[in-house]
Amino acid sequence: MRYFILILAVAGMVISALALRLHYSTGTAPCDINERWDCGIVNHSSFSVVAKVPVAAIGIAGYLVLGCLSLARRRFATFVGAFLGFLFAFRLSMIEQYGLGVWCLYCAISQAIITVILLLSMGWFAAEYFALKRAARKAGA
Repeated sequence: MRYFILILAVAGMVISALALRLHYSTGTAPCDINERWDCGIVNHSSFSVVAKVPVAAIGIAGYLVLGCLSLARRRFATFVGAFLGFLFAFRLSMIEQYGLGVWCLYCAISQAIITVILLLSMGWFAAEYFALKRAARKAGA
């Protein structure tokens, strides 16, 4: 499971790096599809930075941390990190929907990746938890 989470974390870093490149770009966005899907509008908006740090850079760092936690087999920490990342990405999706009225393809892909990582880490942690409970029950019997 940890390698699958790591692969998804690397994919998340790649998507976030593409968004970061677009954040600093002045050219036409490659994902300028129509009036509802335009990564350029989203990545150049005032919502694309938090405390002067681009959201995409925060995404790269977050995916890096998740990948390292999963490699270290820190199941609970991976789950908590994925949950926090999911909440952050969900907040950004709500801003896209209700604040900007425009969606970013890179952001939607990242939201899907963090959702899958969250579900996998939850299952991974639950499997460990129930295995430990079974072992404790056997030891106490």
